[in-house]
Amino acid sequence: MAKLSRQQLWGSYSGIILLLAGMLAGGIIGVFFPRSVVVLKPLGDVFLNLLFVTVVPLVFFAIAVAVAAIEQKNKLGRVLAAMAMTFLVFVLLAALFTIVMAGLFPTATPLAAGNGLATLSEGDHKTWGERLVSFFTVGEFYQLLSRQNMLALLVFSLLLGTAVRRSGPVAKPFYDFLVAANEVMKSLLLLIMKGAPVGLGAYIAYQAADLGPQLFGFYAKPMALYYGTGILYFFIFFTLYAFAANGRKGVRLFWKNNIVPSLTAVSTCSSLATIPANLVAADRIGIPSSIANVVIPVGTTLHKNGSSISAIVKIYVVFQMLGWNFFDAHNLLLALGITVLCSMVEGGIPNGGYIGELLMISAYNLPKEAVPAVMIIGTLVDPLATVLNATGNTVAAMVVTRITGAKFRI
Repeated sequence: MAKLSRQQLWGSYSGIILLLAGMLAGGIIGVFFPRSVVVLKPLGDVFLNLLFVTVVPLVFFAIAVAVAAIEQKNKLGRVLAAMAMTFLVFVLLAALFTIVMAGLFPTATPLAAGNGLATLSEGDHKTWGERLVSFFTVGEFYQLLSRQNMLALLVFSLLLGTAVRRSGPVAKPFYDFLVAANEVMKSLLLLIMKGAPVGLGAYIAYQAADLGPQLFGFYAKPMALYYGTGILYFFIFFTLYAFAANGRKGVRLFWKNNIVPSLTAVSTCSSLATIPANLVAADRIGIPSSIANVVIPVGTTLHKNGSSISAIVKIYVVFQMLGWNFFDAHNLLLALGITVLCSMVEGGIPNGGYIGELLMISAYNLPKEAVPAVMIIGTLVDPLATVLNATGNTVAAMVVTRITGAKFRI
């Protein structure tokens, strides 16, 4: 792989560097100049409000377009079915492994962590049936426009995308509209995210004024949990997947050819930019092109192991801050569902991890002050998450090859 210039490195990491700089500056201001927080906090509120009003149309168009586009490839129905099953199993296994690691290595909760968050009741006395109805549906169309009903919006978007495909050529103008609108909303999100260093820095200052040095120790522990879990998952589970697909030969070929895609993912911080390297690796591993050319590009949108681990860590951290029981059966089941949705939503959206975080906030009815905490964690774990997201598609293609009965060419 060609050596990256300073300009290329800055282009890949400038967003993260500026965000970290803003967070660090906010933390210093909050610790040493706590009185200035009164002036800075409104800046954080403006940033979050802009993000909130963007998320509904962004998710709607992204999901509708993704489903409509995938459904149009239904000539490969058998491959798509095997691919969908593989993606779902991988994402759930990553989430379950993270839950186990969180139970084995719990993070301590700062004494004042909940001071800046609204006090919420964990139970609302609804039956399971009522919960399911309220999670996934609404009674009026306009209610879909509220971020509080994000899961219902997802269901509607999935159904709309399917309907576009089933409508045939007559729906082509509508599909083109969805594609164009999706591009516009992605550009809008990128524009808003330019204010992230200031907005998140302001919220870090607000939190640091309350928690002081405890704040940074608190974020260090979720980072350790994520990187420890992610590295173990990368080497252990990817090895098991490759072995299940093609035995010891599969393991040897996968790791031999996964070096360049891994370095590409780290250097670009982009799953999309890693597709060419993944396709080359798939060819050298012996995966049939008819499978690799479908699974790897589609997986870039719908299959993200790193995001699965990240979603569980974020939910766990927020529950720690609120003093809630993360390991309650209902909370765990909902967390697994959110993880699957996050893996889909984060795909074709720049900074899509933030959208997954807003899904989490909506599903658990958490206060908006919880958003900066999970956004900060998402930023800090992004390099490893990108490696897991991107290279996981190659090993997924190996497993799909095995499931469909296709033959490895090597």
